[in-house]
Amino acid sequence: MESYGKPRSGSDTYRIGDSDDLVLMENVGILPPKLFYTDDYGILILCTEGIAQLEYDGVEVRLEKNDLFLYMVKSVATKFLCSPDFNCKTIWFSRSSLWDINRFSNVTINDISTYKLQPKVHLDAVDYELFETYFKLLSERMNDQSRLLYEDITRSLWGTMLLELLSIYRSNVKVTVESPGEGGVNTTLHKKRLVDTFIDMVVRSDGRIRKVDYFASQLNITPKYLSMILKEVMNRRPSHIIQHFTMKAIEHRLRFTDMTIQEIANDLNFPNPSFFGKYFKNHMGMTPMEYRVKYHKGELEK
Repeated sequence: MESYGKPRSGSDTYRIGDSDDLVLMENVGILPPKLFYTDDYGILILCTEGIAQLEYDGVEVRLEKNDLFLYMVKSVATKFLCSPDFNCKTIWFSRSSLWDINRFSNVTINDISTYKLQPKVHLDAVDYELFETYFKLLSERMNDQSRLLYEDITRSLWGTMLLELLSIYRSNVKVTVESPGEGGVNTTLHKKRLVDTFIDMVVRSDGRIRKVDYFASQLNITPKYLSMILKEVMNRRPSHIIQHFTMKAIEHRLRFTDMTIQEIANDLNFPNPSFFGKYFKNHMGMTPMEYRVKYHKGELEK
């Protein structure tokens, strides 16, 4: 499968230093010619002019002016068509940049993942202006790297902007409730609630619990059924969800705490530091200490 992987560089593009963690792009007048897929980024797309159409995880999506579309990591977008006057603004955000949203709140990636089911929302004039204001402020801060604490300021702005956008999604995106099935039970909604509860439990475990069997037992369902509904609702496996949040928990400790490798391994219930090191390197391609040096206190090496 072809992957477009990373955001572009060049004009009308803004980032923090040379990092690809968070990238703003203006005047994106074209769409990929065939297929788009990335393991690493979520993307917010605001249609500013014209019309576009695509197939997103098998569902046709049409974008018109003032439509905000949220592409989630590992989704497949294809069959792109757009009018000659199509234009948009995009914000590429890596998994690690999502930590910026929960520094001062209880919002987690789970709040974003649930919108994979309904990824498009139409912005009214007020919300459109709000998006534009944040986008302009972020791009200005990214351009002014001489400002003291500019990276912390930029990341705080991004976290606040994402909270604003999640608020807009919550206000506008409605869960489609299907007719109750036999016995009056809405099976679709029930499955979604199980998935939400599962993700919430994984988030709350903060990387300390990594067994699918444990979470399934807490939900009073079998691991097989949990796997089935995760595949149906989010096209993910339970182990992938657990792995993702485990890695985020490890990265957070390495970047934002002074805990030793031994202390992190103990805190996250790994058998020993050696096992912990192998687990981390298997997923990140570097040792925990190498990662800490590279991202010391949350700053990418310049």
